[in-house]
Amino acid sequence: MARKRKGRDISGWLVVDKPAGITSTSVVNKVRWALDAKKAGHAGTLDPEATGVLAVALGEATKTVPYITDALKAYTFTVRLGQATNTDDTEGEVIAESDIRPTDAQIKEALLPFIGDIQQVPPKFSAVKIDGQRAYKLARDGEDVEIAPRALWVEELLLVDRPDEDHVTLEMTCGKGGYVRSIARDLGAALGCHGHVRELRRIWSGPFEVQDGLTVEQIDAMAKTPDLDSHIRPLEQGLSELPELKCTPEGAVRLRNGNPGMVLASDVEYGDDAWASLNGEAVAVGVYKAGELHPNRVFVKA
Repeated sequence: MARKRKGRDISGWLVVDKPAGITSTSVVNKVRWALDAKKAGHAGTLDPEATGVLAVALGEATKTVPYITDALKAYTFTVRLGQATNTDDTEGEVIAESDIRPTDAQIKEALLPFIGDIQQVPPKFSAVKIDGQRAYKLARDGEDVEIAPRALWVEELLLVDRPDEDHVTLEMTCGKGGYVRSIARDLGAALGCHGHVRELRRIWSGPFEVQDGLTVEQIDAMAKTPDLDSHIRPLEQGLSELPELKCTPEGAVRLRNGNPGMVLASDVEYGDDAWASLNGEAVAVGVYKAGELHPNRVFVKA
């Protein structure tokens, strides 16, 4: 018999401003402990040394994680020019150096091919699986791993600052699965000077913005109190990228039982993903077909 997980049945989102030096999983565990939550997860891993928005889903909100993971995200990051590392960030060993320092104009021109639909090879020290094993494990074992390119949509990539000739600060808006470390590596290669990420910060992810995030210190200070509960955002925020359809009370009953339910007319096209609500509360996510929502995720009322 499966062991029943302890904790509160609490649903929603808590936005955390993740500090450097801690894993995303550790942040989730901290939030789960502080809220005494039965279930928690996050939408989009940040590297341990990266900072910024980590959206933690609680309870039923974990069912909306894929929609935040798929949403656009924005990062600011500083690239150290003139050096390549084996991890494409400051955690690794320097493997190549150059005295070449491109001008701002050269950098702006080199950024253009990185915008739009691009193919990106993830870093060798990443969680990508190769023959069932994580790439970083193979790399640590000294194996020369080959990782296939992956498609990435880059909405925007801008030069926002040039602190000195060795560093450049960029801002990128991209879709799911982007590796900022790969952008730094490939930009350095395109400029002929090498490059790696010095600092990385996620400034927003879907509807969640860094200025709304709690620090780990704030979470510790408010742990196990109603003050922390007051910062929990509705699970419906995790569905902001999808159209909302209002359903009838009868439709809500059918949807909650896993059956297609009637929704009120809207401009949603046949076959579109959408979510149904009753009195502003999420009932289900699914596919719209001829006046009904066919559910693939149903939300359980607390």
